[in-house]
Amino acid sequence: METQKYWNIGRRLPPAESISDLPDWKQAQPAWIDRALDRALSKPSGGWFVVDGVRAIGTGPCRYRIDGRDYVVWRTGDGIAVAPDSCPHMGARMSDGFVRGGCVVCPWHGLELGVEGLGKWKPLETFDDGVLLWVRPPSAGGEVTERPIVPPRPDRYFDAVMRLEAKCDPRDVVANRLDPWHGAHFHPHSFTDLRVIEKDEESITVRVVYRITKRIGMEVDAVFDCPDPRSIVMTIIRGEGVGSVVETHATPIDPGHSAVVEATLATSDRPQFHTFMNTFSRFVRPVIEKRALRLWVEDGAYAERRYEIRTGGS
Repeated sequence: METQKYWNIGRRLPPAESISDLPDWKQAQPAWIDRALDRALSKPSGGWFVVDGVRAIGTGPCRYRIDGRDYVVWRTGDGIAVAPDSCPHMGARMSDGFVRGGCVVCPWHGLELGVEGLGKWKPLETFDDGVLLWVRPPSAGGEVTERPIVPPRPDRYFDAVMRLEAKCDPRDVVANRLDPWHGAHFHPHSFTDLRVIEKDEESITVRVVYRITKRIGMEVDAVFDCPDPRSIVMTIIRGEGVGSVVETHATPIDPGHSAVVEATLATSDRPQFHTFMNTFSRFVRPVIEKRALRLWVEDGAYAERRYEIRTGGS
C-alpha cells in the first residue's frame, strides 16, 4: 500500500520492521486466520454472554434476545436484572410492561415480578463490570464460571459502548478482527499506513495511523488477542494512549444472527486527559460511539459476507 503523508500529533515510535514486504492480499492468509479462529473458539467462555453497555439500560424494561431466547432487562434499584421475557401467568411480554418498586410489572394483569422470582420464573445470573452487562443463561454449555472472563483493563479510563446486529455468527465477528490487513483498505477514513509487525499463534500486533482528520493522525502499536471464544481485544502497547483497549464481543441472537457489542476504554498519561474527557463526556462519548458504529457497519458487512460464503451462499 502506498504510504500517505500525514501529521502525527501523537508520540513518535521507534522504527519497526514489517513481518513481510508482500502486499496485504498475500499476507492475509485464510489458513492462518482460520487457525487463529479455531484457537479462539477452543477457549472457555464460562457460559457468559455480553448483553449491552450498562448505560444502554434505561429506567424502563427492555427486551434482548440471546442464544435463541427472549429476556427482559430492567433496573431493580440495587442493580440490573435479566429474566425470561414471558410472564409466568399467561405469557405476556414483560418487556412491554413497566418498572415499579424495583419489580417489572406485567402489562396484562399487573403481576409484579422481582429478583426473588416466582415459581420457575427466575432471574438469571448477571455481572455488571462497570461498562458492560453480562448474563449467564441456562442454555450455556460447557463449564460455567462464577464470573465472566473480563479482559485486563486500564486502572482509569473513559468508556464508550456501541451495539449493532449483523446476519452472521459470533465466529464471523471474531474472524473479522483476526484480519487486520483489511483495515486501511476497507476503512481508509479511519486508518492508514497499517503494517503487521509481530504475529504468533495467539496474537497479532500492528503499527497503524489512526486518522483524526484526512491529514492528521496518531501512530500506535496495537496487539489483538482473544480472551474467550466470542471476544477479541485490541490493546495499545506503544504510542499515544498506551493501555487503552477496544473490546469487541459477539453475542448470538439466533443462528446466523449476532449482536456486536464494542467497548472502547481510553486512557492516557497526558495531564488533564481524564478531566477533559469527563467534563465534556456528553459530547465526546457520542463521537467515539458514532465512529465505532461507522466501522462496524462496514465490518458487519465483512462478517455477513464471510457467513454467506461459509454457509454456502453465493
